[in-house]
Amino acid sequence: MSLFNYRMQKLKEDHEALIGKKNHPTENSNGWYQRYENPVLTAAHTPLFWRYDLNPETNPLLMERIGINATMNAGAIKWQGKYLMMVRVEGVDRKSFFAIAESPNGIDHFRFWDYPVAIPENDDPATNLYDMRLTLHEDGWIYGIFCVERFDETAEQGDLSKAKASAGIVRTKDLVSWERLPDIQSKSQQRNVVLHPEFVNGQYALYTRPQDGFINAGNGLGIGWALIDDITHAVITKEKIVDRRFYHTIKELKNGEGPAPIKTPQGWLHLAHGVRACAAGLRYVLYLYMTSLEDPSQLIASPGGYFMAPEGEERIGDVSNVLFGNGWIADDDGKVFIYYASSDTRMHVATSTVEQLVDYCLHTPEDGLTTFASVYALKRLIDGNLRLLNEKE
Repeated sequence: MSLFNYRMQKLKEDHEALIGKKNHPTENSNGWYQRYENPVLTAAHTPLFWRYDLNPETNPLLMERIGINATMNAGAIKWQGKYLMMVRVEGVDRKSFFAIAESPNGIDHFRFWDYPVAIPENDDPATNLYDMRLTLHEDGWIYGIFCVERFDETAEQGDLSKAKASAGIVRTKDLVSWERLPDIQSKSQQRNVVLHPEFVNGQYALYTRPQDGFINAGNGLGIGWALIDDITHAVITKEKIVDRRFYHTIKELKNGEGPAPIKTPQGWLHLAHGVRACAAGLRYVLYLYMTSLEDPSQLIASPGGYFMAPEGEERIGDVSNVLFGNGWIADDDGKVFIYYASSDTRMHVATSTVEQLVDYCLHTPEDGLTTFASVYALKRLIDGNLRLLNEKE
């Protein structure tokens, strides 16, 4: 057997074994969600024919031609009975692109579609696109809103690190053909914009994250809310803060909406990320909150602290100590699949239910913003539990 054929056979066997690997729940759970043992997507899950020239005449040593660095920050949607992730795939050249991976059960056996998603370019070409949120809107379209990154021409000569961000929009009805709409216009930079799935007072509604710069939120006070008349020419003129940042919390530095919220009888259920600074750099965690059904911009529940944080190997990767989630799927039976990336490297899944998540939101104490308030909340729980234990004795 030639070297090419030997390597080809081994690559195929290993790739199919990886995709076919069964994912099992971990042994421990705090009752909020259930983690799983294996990542659902890694760079190694990408198709061999993306990475290798499979022609023995032009690649007799069967070497990689296009390297893939990471699979992360995926939007998600249930489509025709399948669980789909709109994955941010990053090449070794640092450029990201979007690709759809499909699973029959939402837990394992994720396989990429043959081709990446071709996002049409507009009049102002972008250097990088990433972190798409998918929303099936009541107008009948599936919308994808994503970050559009360009070089900031105001940078001093020789400074190639300064960037600027806006929010791009595409829409589709089949997840194959995508229509590019004009980027959202805003006075501030916008990197985390999510479309609400229903009209609000006859208008489209956006969850925003106003920032003074590409990295720093500055005067941006948290997750915002904006109403727009025309999604095909989206202009943010006024923003209301829905979920505010606070000093010495998990969202001190910045916070951002994750996927589109889930509608429940008790209110809209939101997944978001919070960022704080620490000695090791920026720490990203996931948290939940709820807003009113009558007014989705009105906060009704805000559990204190994080819902999920990096654990074990999740802490290690290109950008360590990071969890980021911009995709989840709620099944008709109430089961929720939470897709999250760890350390800008790989994708994972955790499962929960609408009942569990709503219970968590409505019965977890809010952050009292001081040590005294935290100890007082803990003391109330301890008092109640000790009374119950003493009554049983």
